[in-house]
Amino acid sequence: MRFLRRQGVFCRTCALASFRDMQADTMVMGWWGPLSVLITPFVLLANLSALSGIRRIPEPVTPGWRPPLNPGKPVFRRPAGILALVPLGLLGLVVLAVPLLLLVGMLVGPDGGDGPPTLTAGSCARNDAPWPEQSLRPVGCGSSDAQYRVVDPTDGPCASRDYLAYPEYSKDGVSLCLHPLKR
Repeated sequence: MRFLRRQGVFCRTCALASFRDMQADTMVMGWWGPLSVLITPFVLLANLSALSGIRRIPEPVTPGWRPPLNPGKPVFRRPAGILALVPLGLLGLVVLAVPLLLLVGMLVGPDGGDGPPTLTAGSCARNDAPWPEQSLRPVGCGSSDAQYRVVDPTDGPCASRDYLAYPEYSKDGVSLCLHPLKR
């Protein structure tokens, strides 16, 4: 990584030519280092302040002792400027994607919406894993898949043959009783 600066007494045309050459070089060669990827966008923006200073220089009135430099095409009409649109576009995507992903993460929540289903008292459930593991899911009480009726332990203690559901299956974080259904 290196920082270059051209100093001297320039007419407006020569200063614009130097600016365009150096800005085009920065757009192509400024990205090729680990820290340069982060620093180059700021350098390109800082160089725009130099461009505003160049535009304040008056046009040459009398010819100098040598002809002025040819400013050439504007930066984004040069091959270097067009090539620089690739990393600038990728940087723009990252700048837009990070806040968008944060927003989606806040809306969906920390568990991604894939947490265990919530059971309510009076409903029925099925365990798709062998006990003592629990993979509970709510099912209709009239369904042949129903294995347990969910009972709220605040209505009274769980019966001796009831199972306790993990607290994450209730909305209050309290273990619910699972009363086996006889079929």
